[in-house]
Amino acid sequence: MSTTSALPGEIVRWLSSQRQLSDITFLTEYPAIKKAVPLKKVIVAIGLQSLQLTDKFTENADGVLERQEYCRTATMQISLAVHVPFSRGGHTCHEVFSNVADALTFASDLNIEESACGQIVSDRDTDALVLTGTLRITSDFCPAASSAMHFQSFLNKDLLCGTHIRDEQLHLTQEKVNRWNHPVQIAEYTGNGNSTRTFNLGFRPSYVSIFSQEHAAAEYNAATGINEVYAAQASGAVGSLGVEVTSTGFRIYNANGGVGNNMPYLNKPLNRYAYIYIQ
Repeated sequence: MSTTSALPGEIVRWLSSQRQLSDITFLTEYPAIKKAVPLKKVIVAIGLQSLQLTDKFTENADGVLERQEYCRTATMQISLAVHVPFSRGGHTCHEVFSNVADALTFASDLNIEESACGQIVSDRDTDALVLTGTLRITSDFCPAASSAMHFQSFLNKDLLCGTHIRDEQLHLTQEKVNRWNHPVQIAEYTGNGNSTRTFNLGFRPSYVSIFSQEHAAAEYNAATGINEVYAAQASGAVGSLGVEVTSTGFRIYNANGGVGNNMPYLNKPLNRYAYIYIQ
């Protein structure tokens, strides 16, 4: 049920479930289904007459129409053949057509733009009067959009945008979408003087950067001969002096773990710091 040929069958099933149309037998035009001779009950045969796919355009904030790369608009012509026993008369043909068209227009989720019917003809093979009509339906198909239609299965979205859906270089995974929606987080803390301090983010960040809001990235202390470092970065298993990534966040060092005359000061008492991290 993944092609357009499924649409008539879906409509038949839906119409057959409507109580107000319970006195009508619905069937598909193709494959042809034999009818009783002479006809004793009203029958409506439904088929797909034509299908046209076109690019979808949406008006932007400036009123300019922009082409939607992965969306298409489908216009379908549905055929209805109303078969009525001779004894019921021609007026019954029009009444049945109107009832069916109204049900599909106002009670279903199909977007029916236009309905029309032709002349009534006599079918001597079944002793019936036959009225043919058409319904024009339009639908939009986008891979990321869900549909409220009851007839979702009649057109395979892979047919319209399969390359985009299947190619992970084009179609982002949910994990990547989450990262892109929240790429960078910024927070602050005040130093408490502890030699080490751990921050729990709830996940292992892919990148973290810490810096003092009151000092330069590094300041030389002539009295002690120490180069005091007030900024650091880490990513994965590597990082600069004074910070390391953990499985749930990151750890910083203060007056501890220096190299040579360089000493990290990322938790100096009462100093204000900021940190930036990426999930």
